[in-house]
Amino acid sequence: MFKAKILIVGPSESGKSVLANFLSDATESIGGEYSPTQGVRFESCWPALMKDSSGVVLVFNPDMPSHLKEIETWYSSFVSTQGVQDSQCLLIAHHKPGSGADNRRLGLSPQLSKLNLIHSNLEEDPEEVRQEFRRYLGSVVKSLSESREREEMSIIN
Repeated sequence: MFKAKILIVGPSESGKSVLANFLSDATESIGGEYSPTQGVRFESCWPALMKDSSGVVLVFNPDMPSHLKEIETWYSSFVSTQGVQDSQCLLIAHHKPGSGADNRRLGLSPQLSKLNLIHSNLEEDPEEVRQEFRRYLGSVVKSLSESREREEMSIIN
C-alpha cells in the first residue's frame, strides 16, 4: 500500500480548504457561510511542506482575475523549482457557490496549459470533482509504484 502526500496550494480565497474537506469526506454539506482559514504564508516553511510530496494540486478561482497570474507563481514555487512532473499535478479552476460557473477558455500560460485542468463546482456536480480527483490520485499512485519498482530492479541488478 502506498502513501501519497498531495499538496493543495493556491491563492487566498481560491477554495483550497473547501475542496480538501470535500475530497477527504471531512464535511457532509456543500456551501454554507465562508469561513477563512489560516494558510502557510511564510515561504521559508515551504521546503519542509514540499519534502516527500507525491503530487501538487493547484487551486484557483477563475472569477478572480488576479488568480490567473498568482497561480503561475504557485506553479513556479511548488512544481518547477521542485522538479515535480506535470503528470503529478492537477489544476483546479474552483467556482464558488453562486458564481455561475463558466468553463470558458481561461487564457492559461503555456506551462499551465500542459497540466490536467478540471473545473470544479461543488454545487452543480460534486461527484464529477471527486471522480476526477480519484483519477488523478490513481495516476500519482501508479507513478509511485513504477518508481519503486524501478528502484527495486536497480538494486537487484
